[in-house]
Amino acid sequence: MASPSNKGKGIAEGSSQPQSQPQPQPHQPQSPPNPPALSRYESQKRRDWNTFCQYLRNQQPPVHISQCGSNHILDFLQYLDQFGKTKVHIHGCVFFGQVEPAGQCNCPLKQAWGSLDALIGRLRAAFEENGGLPERNPFAGGGIRVFLREVRDSQAKARGVPYKKRKKRKKRNPMKSHDGEDGTTGTSSSSNLAS
Repeated sequence: MASPSNKGKGIAEGSSQPQSQPQPQPHQPQSPPNPPALSRYESQKRRDWNTFCQYLRNQQPPVHISQCGSNHILDFLQYLDQFGKTKVHIHGCVFFGQVEPAGQCNCPLKQAWGSLDALIGRLRAAFEENGGLPERNPFAGGGIRVFLREVRDSQAKARGVPYKKRKKRKKRNPMKSHDGEDGTTGTSSSSNLAS
């Protein structure tokens, strides 16, 4: 058992013995609360925006976002093709227009139309979130829409997959059904119970 004169000696010398009560530290700065985690979409949008801005800075001469036009965006989209993973058959390829080619070919890999379309949507939103005016948004320009439409159509032909715009289905009311030719509606089970 330690003598009363040695009780504080271990604490002063940095002993590893646990203390019964923590000593309050005066004026400790509190760390700010963690910001909420970004959604997958928000994270991707931020990454895409940073990538595009970096692309503009790397131009000779560097381009500020306020000077960005549709030509810069189209160059950026074509630059991204080098990282694409979608095989797009060229005219003259034996597999051009085939849905499931039977072999390999040397046709280039490109960005898929859907990826480019989603990218432009995120960049259009990011432009406005970063202070850009909606009426001056270069990502919403007609030239960009025409380019995306051409990419969609050419990839659909090259890969033999026709693009069809999906029609939204109207939701039917499951409670209503037509019982007869007289045009009355109701549930068939309730009409049978009443008779």
